Amino acid sequence: MKRNRRISAVAALALAALVTGTGTGFAATTTPSATPVATHAFDTAPATAPTRSFQGTLPAPTGPYAAGEDVIHLTDANRPDPWVPSSGPRQLTVTMVYPAVPGTGTPAPYMTLAEATGHIQHAKIPASSGITPQNLSSVTTHAFDGARPQRGKHPLVVLSPGFGDPRMVLTSLATDLASHGYVVALVGHTYEDSGETLANGQTPPCAICDHTETLDFDSVAASRALDVSFVIDQLTHGSSAWRLAHLIDKHEIGMAGHSIGGAAAATTMIADPRVRAGVNMDGTFHPAPMPGQINRPFLMLGAADYDSAGGGGNWGQAWAALGGYKKWLAVTGANHPSFTDVDLLEKQAGFPTPPLDPERGIVITREYVTAFFDQTLKGIHSPLLDGPSPNDPEVLFQS
Repeated sequence: MKRNRRISAVAALALAALVTGTGTGFAATTTPSATPVATHAFDTAPATAPTRSFQGTLPAPTGPYAAGEDVIHLTDANRPDPWVPSSGPRQLTVTMVYPAVPGTGTPAPYMTLAEATGHIQHAKIPASSGITPQNLSSVTTHAFDGARPQRGKHPLVVLSPGFGDPRMVLTSLATDLASHGYVVALVGHTYEDSGETLANGQTPPCAICDHTETLDFDSVAASRALDVSFVIDQLTHGSSAWRLAHLIDKHEIGMAGHSIGGAAAATTMIADPRVRAGVNMDGTFHPAPMPGQINRPFLMLGAADYDSAGGGGNWGQAWAALGGYKKWLAVTGANHPSFTDVDLLEKQAGFPTPPLDPERGIVITREYVTAFFDQTLKGIHSPLLDGPSPNDPEVLFQS
């Protein structure tokens, strides 16, 4: 059986007591289930719903640069949408986050009002939570629209969120990578979450979320690999897709993802040799790579209660098959969304938290993902990856 939280992600700020349409509790720490469902960080809502207005703030980036942001819209004229063919060619919304000059640009919103509205409706967030489209879209991101870019060329890292999650839930990681000298492409996978605002202004809802028990997640990962390769194509061939494409070092490309997005990182690496290094954050592989398919660097970063050498899932099979530089790190006290913005925003909304403090979850994710890409894309050795650190006692090295 497949643990349900392995293959489908938390919907960001899904503060209702029930999963939409399933009648089961949000439980990222439930017992294994054969049926993949959208999951939540908590088994129960708080006894008393928050009465104050929600004000979310993500942690500031830790690097020397500011984080600039652009939102771009891409259309793959050669590929019909895999989930809603009647909609025409595959359309994607991508947030580009890049190294910027501090003090330039204007604060970027977390998401559009339509995306926030769609998410609140999809997750059935109650009005008593204090969360509104206005304050959800206005979460402080520490990214800046129109910021002046730093000079030079920088490695590209593509980020892919978990199933059901909009791309924004990886914003903390994206801004931190940018502050350390990476260009980041945060990909929204249309029709796979609560809504991504497209070029035409529409924000279509999820088309494949209602019957996850029959959904082929291998196909989802394969489709995301096509999304990512198309995004890389567009960003590395001229500047028509993005005005700042000249910032990208097209020879240094990595990918990281959460949950099914992590599975997609492996699938993309198998299909696209341009992706030189990959990271799977707490996701079951769909499918696990076979020996010889991935001989480039790969990091597996997950919750210790599941993604450890003695845990379940198919990480052991994947680990044995990986042929290049590799690290397997298990984080004690983490739950499935600890590697995203979700736990922190839920804490700020007054809801319970996992054993691992949400701020620590973000710190650990940022530190180890950045160190991994520094070592594999920039050639900068990071002692953090050599073994256990007294500063990060929660991080267990599995191999």
